Amino acid sequence: MTLVESPTATGPAAAPAVGPEPGRGGGLLRLLGRRLLPVGVSIVAVLVLWTGFLQVFGIRRVIGKTPLDVWGWLVTAPQAAANRGVVFGNLGITLRDAGIGYVAGLVAALVVAMLFVLSRSVEQAFMPVATLLRSVPLVAMTPIIVLAFGRTLGAVAVIGAIVVFFPALVTLVFGLRSASVQAQELVAVYGGTRWTRLRLVMLPSAAPAFFAAARLGVPGALVGSLMAEWLATGEGIGAALLKAMGGFRYLEMWSSVAVVTAVSILAYALVGIVESVVLARMGLD
Repeated sequence: MTLVESPTATGPAAAPAVGPEPGRGGGLLRLLGRRLLPVGVSIVAVLVLWTGFLQVFGIRRVIGKTPLDVWGWLVTAPQAAANRGVVFGNLGITLRDAGIGYVAGLVAALVVAMLFVLSRSVEQAFMPVATLLRSVPLVAMTPIIVLAFGRTLGAVAVIGAIVVFFPALVTLVFGLRSASVQAQELVAVYGGTRWTRLRLVMLPSAAPAFFAAARLGVPGALVGSLMAEWLATGEGIGAALLKAMGGFRYLEMWSSVAVVTAVSILAYALVGIVESVVLARMGLD
């Protein structure tokens, strides 16, 4: 009699089929829809407020341009390509300035927040200084920053970083301190240092706070870069707005404002999408 061995649980026959996780694509689409829907609502709200502002305050058409006027100047006019070249050329400079300030402000806020959490004495020594600096209007600080760094990219980076830094610092300190005490004690029982508790427990639990600070920093970085361009460098959209207003080029002025507003909304949404993906993978969404 011939014996035929049956496949065991560990044999090839028992190996599960490997394939894509069911519903994963649908979940991603739902995620994108959940984040992009507010973008559409925000754009519609901006257009309504824009039109309503012109109507309520009775601004003359020669000065106040409607969304249709801006669309025509940027898209359908015969010289639309040249117009877009002017606006998007300035936008590229502003995005560069805002990006440097944004990254510098977030990184600095994260480092300082970690120091505050690791050492109460450091926080007690430097938090009053940070609060004092935050209370000084940025317009008043800008001339000092320009004297120190000159009318260079360094001054723009510092001004943008200041705008992003302080709100992010408060948010990150709160997020790091909200970590589970039990999890920290467990790490300490196994001989973990403060740095180990920070790395293994506090930083992962502070991910939602970090992304909240990242989202809030997007418009702040753009505002900081516009102010720096206006007061310091004389480049980018911040300076172009003043030049367009002084030269009575109101279509260029309104178009620049519309473009930078749209970019701010889209960048905010992009950070939100990254946040949702990362937190979902971490199981924190």
